[in-house]
Amino acid sequence: MTAESEPDGIGRRVQRLRRERRLTQRMLAEPAYTAAYVSTVEAGRVHPSEAALRHLADRLGVTYDELATGRPAHLVAELKLALTEAQSALADGDTAEAARRFAAVLDRATQHGIDAVHPAAVLGLGECALEAGRLDEARERFEEAERLLAGEPLPRRAAAIRGRAVAHLLAGELRYACYLLETAIDQLNRSGLHDPDALLLLYSAAIGPYMDMGAHARAAQAAELALALAPGATDPALVAGLHRSVARTLIADGRTAEADASLAKAQELYQRLRLTSDLAKCHWMRGYVHAQAGDLAEAERELHTARGMLASQQAELFTHQVDVELADVLRRRGRRREAEDLLRSLLDRIGPDRGAVHAAGAHRLLGLIAEDQDAPAAAEEHYSTALDLLERAGAAGDLADLCRLLGDLLRRTGRTERALDVYRAGLGHRAAPGTTTLGPAPAGPPITAATGR
Repeated sequence: MTAESEPDGIGRRVQRLRRERRLTQRMLAEPAYTAAYVSTVEAGRVHPSEAALRHLADRLGVTYDELATGRPAHLVAELKLALTEAQSALADGDTAEAARRFAAVLDRATQHGIDAVHPAAVLGLGECALEAGRLDEARERFEEAERLLAGEPLPRRAAAIRGRAVAHLLAGELRYACYLLETAIDQLNRSGLHDPDALLLLYSAAIGPYMDMGAHARAAQAAELALALAPGATDPALVAGLHRSVARTLIADGRTAEADASLAKAQELYQRLRLTSDLAKCHWMRGYVHAQAGDLAEAERELHTARGMLASQQAELFTHQVDVELADVLRRRGRRREAEDLLRSLLDRIGPDRGAVHAAGAHRLLGLIAEDQDAPAAAEEHYSTALDLLERAGAAGDLADLCRLLGDLLRRTGRTERALDVYRAGLGHRAAPGTTTLGPAPAGPPITAATGR
């Protein structure tokens, strides 16, 4: 029972509404009750029965629920509409406005004791914090959403789990991100809760950390299972996100034309759904695909488009990550000074706790630029910093290549024994492809049942 539904709360409401309508206690009470009874209700000395409340509500011209709880009529419907508007603002990339709207919904829901919209509002605030790069806040919001949904079936908690995993991923905690996603996937598949939307969300989210960890085989398996689930999905935004994630596995396999085709499908869906933030990330990845294929002019164009969209949305962390990709393209186009200035300007804002993998990429590029400028000591410092960041994050995917770069540098500067040690470390990382610290992959879904085929 909330304070608003306590006898004194009901009594105050009855008295206020009666006076607003210029009714006496007798006029309100008759014919079923007495003025004395209305007086005791207004004084909070008695909790009126449902029948009495319905009589009073009818005489006062309000709904039973409004009189009993103090909630304005149609409040739940209004809050759900406000949630939809907040989600639209987030999809449009207006993170600040979306956060303001989600917070307003949460405040009103809390004020009137409406629990039904709490999880969605908190989840929305988590997504806003994630887009803005406030990773600690995002993680706390997603954890709160999970607590609020603790008694709900696992598919309803999937979005909160995915959000928490992404926050840990961006903070450089790749193994824990994988653990969260794999645990949820395993529970869904083993328990028979074969919800295609939930599984699609979780499998798609797992591809990124798998790739960063060098677990390419597991990433490819997740992509294959997700593609099999896609026909049974009800949310086209999830299918678009899947195509974007699958492109990473295709790029790693050298299938850049197929990757670009997959991204084109995602881009078409994002444009149709007007999901501006996701569309920006699609441009980002298409820029990376063009860079891998050697089309540097087109890569630069796509990355500038992505950067402009993300910057306008105040998605600071993602903007910095695009800057790393853009700097690589600028360096390869011979514009080393522009690349170096871009990298140095962002390194103060990303690092071990915010975008560790991309911070390592920035140091790797600065090392290459230093080598181009015949500054081996500076190059070695950048390569060593990048190695430390990747090892701490568990991002084995890029470690072998970085060990090769550092080993080559050490060999050229006459430190052969140290170079051999670094090469051996690189071979060690390459010798265990597709592994995590988590043991076997999670149980796969029964695809036929999940998709209805």
